[in-house]
Amino acid sequence: MRILLIEDEKRLSHYVKKGLTESGFAVDTAYDGEDGLYLAKEETYDAIILDVMLPKLSGVEVCKQLRATSKNTPVIMLTARGETEDKISGLESGADDYLTKPFVFAELKARINALIRRNYHQTSNNLSISDLEVDPLKHTVKRSKILIKLTPKEFAILELLLRRKDEVVTRTQVIEHVWDYNFDSMSNVVDVFMGTLRKKIDRSHKIKLIHTLHGVGYMISDKPPKV
Repeated sequence: MRILLIEDEKRLSHYVKKGLTESGFAVDTAYDGEDGLYLAKEETYDAIILDVMLPKLSGVEVCKQLRATSKNTPVIMLTARGETEDKISGLESGADDYLTKPFVFAELKARINALIRRNYHQTSNNLSISDLEVDPLKHTVKRSKILIKLTPKEFAILELLLRRKDEVVTRTQVIEHVWDYNFDSMSNVVDVFMGTLRKKIDRSHKIKLIHTLHGVGYMISDKPPKV
């Protein structure tokens, strides 16, 4: 999953980005409201972490202008402790949730996952199909109750496919949701990762779950896709 972090305090931004990256997220950062709004409008994100107090353009104004474009990317607003007006203004501008500084990273991660789950209209933390079970919070993957070790990028691709199970996910959509702004879209990295992921998930099982639709994209399904 891909996150946009708009936070001008660079030390905090580095801390949050490091934690999210280690948790398998792709993270783009912006340090002022103008750059943050540009990225939010031009790129595709699964969630946005938005500080209220920003140079050039406040977080509230960023959220207002983003919502005016009809983009419904989930937004979690970071507010100062005890600033009730900031919380109210943030929610009224279109933010979906808020978190008060200072915060515990585990809570931020849990709230991000909750927003993403809600955006994909899912009621459970766990994702599953057939005998495959994925827990985004614990970052675990099991098939037939056997633990499978995945790299952060493999996990991110699998999570995306499961959130859209039985749907075709294009190569472009994989890039947009799993890699950050600096990714070279002309490389064959996506194909390599899909190949290794398929081996880990399907190689030892009769029922194949990950399918490639040549010239179209990828799909996770317990039924062979119609070509």
